[in-house]
Amino acid sequence: MTTDTKQQTRILVQTAAAVCIDKKGEETRILELDPIDSGLSDFFLVTSASNDRQAIAIADEIDHRLKKDFGVFPNSVEGRRKGDWILLDYVDFVVHVFLTERRAFYDIERLRKSARPLTPAEFDAELKAALAEKTVAARKKATAKAKPAAAKAKPAAAKAAPAAKKAPAKKAVAKKVVAKKTGADKPAATKVAKKSASAGKTAAVKTSAKKPVAKKATAKKAVVKKTVAKKVVAKKAVAKKASAKKAAAKKVPAKKTASKKRTGKKS
Repeated sequence: MTTDTKQQTRILVQTAAAVCIDKKGEETRILELDPIDSGLSDFFLVTSASNDRQAIAIADEIDHRLKKDFGVFPNSVEGRRKGDWILLDYVDFVVHVFLTERRAFYDIERLRKSARPLTPAEFDAELKAALAEKTVAARKKATAKAKPAAAKAKPAAAKAAPAAKKAPAKKAVAKKVVAKKTGADKPAATKVAKKSASAGKTAAVKTSAKKPVAKKATAKKAVVKKTVAKKVVAKKAVAKKASAKKAAAKKVPAKKTASKKRTGKKS
C-alpha cells in the first residue's frame, strides 16, 4: 500500500471512529495490524453497544457517513439482523460493532496481540503528524525544484541586461537619424512653400490682367447686340412701308373701275 492510500484509509477510519463516539459507543479502539499478520486489512475498528438497537444505529451511521462524504461502500456487511456482532468490511479496514458481553466473550484484542491498540485521540494525533510531515516534504521538493529554475533564470537575466542596454542606444541612434532627416527636409519644405507662394502671385496677376479683357469683350458683345437690334427694327419699318404702298396701289385701280361703271350707267 502506498503512503497516500494509507493516509486515505486512516482518514476513513478516523471518520468511522468519530461516528462511534457520536453514537455513544463504548471502549472504542483502533487496532493497527501487523503487516505480516494482517492479510488484506490494515486496521480494525472495535466498539461496544449496550443493546442491539444501538449497535445497528452505529453501523448504519458509519455506512451512511462514509458513503456521503467519501463515496466509499462496504465490501460486505454481516450480522446486522441479530445486532450482537455487526461487521462492516471495507477491505483496507474492518469495523466491529459488538454488544458488551459479546465483545468480552470473543476478546478480539487478545486474538490480535501483534496489533498496536490506539484510542481515537491518539490515532487522530498520529494522522495530523503524518499530514504535517507530508506537507513539509512537499514544500521541500517545491523549493528544491525552484532553486535550479532560479539558477537558470540568472544567466538569462544577465544576457537580457546587455540586450536591454543596447536597445536604448539603438533608440537614441534612431532618434538622431530621424532628427537629421527632419532637418534636411526643412529647406526642401521652405523651397516648396516659396514656389507655391510665387505661383500663387503669378496666378493672381494673370487673373487681374484677364479681368479688363473680359470687360472689353462683354462691351463689344453689347454693341453688336444693339446694332443687330437696330437693323432688325429698320428692316421691319421698311417692310411696313412696302406693304402700305402695295395696299395704296391696289386701292387706286379699284376707284377707277368704280367711276367707269358709274359713267356707263348714266349714258
